[in-house]
Amino acid sequence: MSWKTKQSGTMDVPKRSEPYCTAKMLEHWKSVILPRYATTHGALMPILHDVQHEYRHIPYQAMIEIATFLKIAPSEVLDTVSFYEEYTTKPVGKCVIGVCHTFACEICGHQAIVDRVRARLGIEPHETTADGAFTLLTMECLGSCDTAPVALFNETLHEKLTVEKVDQLIDEALKVMSQPAKATPHP
Repeated sequence: MSWKTKQSGTMDVPKRSEPYCTAKMLEHWKSVILPRYATTHGALMPILHDVQHEYRHIPYQAMIEIATFLKIAPSEVLDTVSFYEEYTTKPVGKCVIGVCHTFACEICGHQAIVDRVRARLGIEPHETTADGAFTLLTMECLGSCDTAPVALFNETLHEKLTVEKVDQLIDEALKVMSQPAKATPHP
């Protein structure tokens, strides 16, 4: 195996005119998130969660803004984003379906779950539907081996899944997405 490298230090970061980290987000982080941690670096993951939830991905410009806010190197933010499966640099669907594919779920039939989602939505693992509604992921252990097979629908864990239950969860997600959006205040 060899390591593939790229010149990320001189990488051209696409930028938009308005910041991703809004004044409201910065104030929330300053008043609520930062006081919970001994160092600013400790607040990195909760802040990344906020950005991921707001934009369905973490743009490179936002990583630089977060690094500036936390007074850490942008590379530390990128290292964290690229290490954890939960964070992405490309937009994911409004509903992210993460099916566990480790040993317990494998022997309990996770493949039938993955195959059903693939057939139903017409996407492969780590793809997003053309309309941006769904993303299918296969994930490492979700920590619920005794209730396998399991999957996350957004951040809700569903246990002892069956093909029928997955169909029901997809139908529920479609129903929620078809309803008019409610204004929700962002922290």
